[in-house]
Amino acid sequence: MPDSSALTIRPTSPADEARWRELFRAYREFYHLPESEEIVDRVWSWITDPDHEVQSLVAEAAGRIVAIADFRRFARPSTGSTGIWLDDLFTDPEARGTGAGRALIARLQEVAAAEGCSVVRWITAADNEQAQVLYDKVAAKTNWVTYDAKPAES
Repeated sequence: MPDSSALTIRPTSPADEARWRELFRAYREFYHLPESEEIVDRVWSWITDPDHEVQSLVAEAAGRIVAIADFRRFARPSTGSTGIWLDDLFTDPEARGTGAGRALIARLQEVAAAEGCSVVRWITAADNEQAQVLYDKVAAKTNWVTYDAKPAES
């Protein structure tokens, strides 16, 4: 795989659908999420809907997409600002170590700066140590603990 200088970072386009789907499925498999074409279809529809909050970037090397980054803006009432939330970052295992993930994060930092956002934020699994090697180099680990509560039953 090529080095990071050979990478192109760009917004995801409709022509990227097959490869984005492949990488998004692999991302879901990596996190042991159940297979669901309904979810893959829904997220793709969000990305291709210019009125939806979810957007996506791809890292391309030698004409092949090697990584994806799905993101959205979020309000930060505590600081009176807006941030960028990186929901999904996934690099093809064959392209890991080429700088694709770093380049996608760097592009989101550029977008955040251009838009006056206060932060680019993401979470990862505690056992995703390989990714954390990169994340520790490009961002500060916070002391916040994440909780998920199920919706009330109706």
